[in-house]
Amino acid sequence: MMSATKNNLKKVLTTVALIIVLNFAGHFVFKRFDLTSDKRYTLSQTSLNIVSEVKEPLYIDVFLEGEFPGEFKKLQTETQQLLEEFKAENHNIIFQFVNPLEDEDQKVATLQSFMERGLTPVNVTVNDKGQQTQEIVFPWAVASCANRSVKVPLLKNMMGASTAEKVVSSVQHLEYAFANAINTVAKDKQKKVVILNGNGELQDRYMADFIKSVKDNYYIGPFTLDSVAKSPNETLKYLKKYDLAVIAKPTEAFTEEEKQVLDQFIISGGKTLWLVDQVNMEMDSLYNEMGSNLAFPRDLNLNDMFFKYGVRMRPDLIFDLQNTPIALATGEQGSATQYTQYPWFFSPMIYPTSKNPIVSNLDGIKFEFASPMEPLKNDIKKTVLLQSSQASKIIGTPSQISLTMVSLRPDRKEFESKGNYPVALLLEGQFHSMYQNRVLPFKDATFQNKGKNNKMIVISDGDVIKNQLDKNGQPLELGYDKWTNNLYANKEFLMNCVNYLLDDNGLINIRSKEVDLPILDKEKVYDTYTLSQVITVAVPIGILMLFGVVFTFLRKRKYSK
Repeated sequence: MMSATKNNLKKVLTTVALIIVLNFAGHFVFKRFDLTSDKRYTLSQTSLNIVSEVKEPLYIDVFLEGEFPGEFKKLQTETQQLLEEFKAENHNIIFQFVNPLEDEDQKVATLQSFMERGLTPVNVTVNDKGQQTQEIVFPWAVASCANRSVKVPLLKNMMGASTAEKVVSSVQHLEYAFANAINTVAKDKQKKVVILNGNGELQDRYMADFIKSVKDNYYIGPFTLDSVAKSPNETLKYLKKYDLAVIAKPTEAFTEEEKQVLDQFIISGGKTLWLVDQVNMEMDSLYNEMGSNLAFPRDLNLNDMFFKYGVRMRPDLIFDLQNTPIALATGEQGSATQYTQYPWFFSPMIYPTSKNPIVSNLDGIKFEFASPMEPLKNDIKKTVLLQSSQASKIIGTPSQISLTMVSLRPDRKEFESKGNYPVALLLEGQFHSMYQNRVLPFKDATFQNKGKNNKMIVISDGDVIKNQLDKNGQPLELGYDKWTNNLYANKEFLMNCVNYLLDDNGLINIRSKEVDLPILDKEKVYDTYTLSQVITVAVPIGILMLFGVVFTFLRKRKYSK
């Protein structure tokens, strides 16, 4: 008896000692296992590097809490599991889920506060066996560290998509969204962006939302090329202090001296984002008594420069059956003017087909009077980021453009063996100066014929970056069309362009991550609602009860002998 007691005590002490050793070892050896087929919970090395640099508490408030449909429950679960992975890597990352509308008395004030911060709510319909109710959901999170904070969109905008489709697309975007937010609030700004002026570029108020968005991650400021005429060398020296130059819809020709400054900025490693209109045509110019205007080529004196880098920009317009609508007044009913939406063939709706991370998982992007581009053969690598649809053709200029064209019903046979015209190109490689073996417009002791590895993006439409103004003249969100109430992906596309050009840690590549998220088929569930309840609720309880009865019977029979 004494021996048995000692043996039991020895086993207990051994078990306790083993548990203590395992816990102690677990403190130093940490490993999590991702058993999903698509490895959706395995953080990329870029995310791990960003998280490891968080040295002080970083708080993430997620507003996905409350009663909402199953799709949003799925988004909530995926968000929570991803944030747990971030927290497991660095305990300085602290997150919580908050229901902003929990206090009914403060509901109106909370809604107003969130709207002012740009955290737009979403009205969703909760459907339970035919009974529908409306709920307000805030698919947003806010990341804060020290005195910096940034909002994180959790639900991607996708026109015409179901909520389930939006959730799948959003889950693919989650790691990038949170990694980018953590990088924004945890790291000091380093890169500098310049908005070039002096050649009739867009005014700041028409780029206000773009500028505001860039400010979250980078220093940004204006710079005019007017000083080139008097002191080109000093202008070039100053411009080289910036990492990226944005040239947004110039309307006046560049001088040779200005082109040399830009050329040497590129050769020295400066990144450039070009948004250029090759045709002189504006939507506002059509709103006259005739409802028409002449579209003609715009000479910016940049053709030779782009040709040297490997791009030919044609002074034509793209006519696309896959387009965005315009709203035209069609009469008055009472005191309110009635507006009707019509297809506008000169405003292509571009859906990305490229797998490049800049455009991966993006919704439709609105263009306006875009021109086709042709990649040329040279040593520069060229990637077509965006192109028109197969049902598109080219309209030569000069050409008369009229609002009456909304009534056209083109024959699709006109578009056979046409279409897919590039409108956005990524150029990467070692650029050669356009002034190589040529007389320089001004003397430059630092002139280089060939630069280091570099990249630029050329877009054949300046209106892609242009935001509209409200009735008070205040800028609206980039990509939002107040006349049709549609929100396009222009802002996300351009921010991806900026991030790609300036991204040294590969953060933008996370956007290419593919997630295979299974979504419940509601129609099948409703058709077999009772059977589903029996399988998911009654059967497990029945198995448990059967096990209990059998176990009790066997135990009773064993010990009754």
